[in-house]
Amino acid sequence: MNKFSGTGVALITPFNNDKSIDFNSLEKLVEFVINGGVDFLVVLGTTGETTSLNDKEQNEVINCIKKTNNYRLPMILGIGGNNTSNVLEKIISTDLSFFEAILSVTPYYNKPTQEGLYQHYKAISSVSPIPIILYNVPSRTSVNLSAETTLRLANDFSNIVAIKEASGDLDQIKNILQNKSSNFYVLSGDDGLTYEMIKNGASGVISVIGQSHPKEFSSMVSLSLKKNFEKAEIIHNKLFGYYHYLYSEGNPSGIKALLSLLKISKNVLRLPLVPISNSLFNNLNHFFKDESL
Repeated sequence: MNKFSGTGVALITPFNNDKSIDFNSLEKLVEFVINGGVDFLVVLGTTGETTSLNDKEQNEVINCIKKTNNYRLPMILGIGGNNTSNVLEKIISTDLSFFEAILSVTPYYNKPTQEGLYQHYKAISSVSPIPIILYNVPSRTSVNLSAETTLRLANDFSNIVAIKEASGDLDQIKNILQNKSSNFYVLSGDDGLTYEMIKNGASGVISVIGQSHPKEFSSMVSLSLKKNFEKAEIIHNKLFGYYHYLYSEGNPSGIKALLSLLKISKNVLRLPLVPISNSLFNNLNHFFKDESL
């Protein structure tokens, strides 16, 4: 298995009731997912509420995860934004020696063209000392990295090695899978589509539910990669019931609610994000108590 395959988890940043970072819960979470059998850790991604952390806090989160992990699993670091020069400065100024790759989301809000996206990632490629994973999530950024631009980037820059594809567009994803080179990897960015994407040739996933159900979700991914789809589908169908509760009021609000039920971390977010509604939380709690995984 290559280091960009299998189950990665996009770690949350746990907070105390006063909104300070809860490092004890972060350590507990890292141990939980490692013991659950996941393959790699994603640090300071969207799920980690990175935009609400200042630079000092981001470094503290990195150091906590790095120390707790203690070289057991590969780590990927999220560095992205809609100001290309700031992204380049961040890459240059960050100690990346402990990371296998950078996960860099497409620029958001300013809605660049496909050529703008290409030039943005070309600039990142020129300064990054480690491999780059593209991150396409149009529902958050309002811009879609097309299959054509993805393949162009993959073919033109050897250090652009993978994409986290969260467009939800299976036709687009299949286009990438069918036309990519063998040394470019496609990772699902959508837990609910992971089973189907691996059936079509994806290498794995960067997951949210892998934090609450690391053993079950990583088993599903592993079985799928081994083409044992019958057993994988059983686990996929059992987990599928969670997705409405996890995503209907946004991520990471849903996963933080579920992790609080597991007593791993508190159900606390920083503004502008808020916890899920009481009605959704109660429904999630009932489902959590009733499910048989």
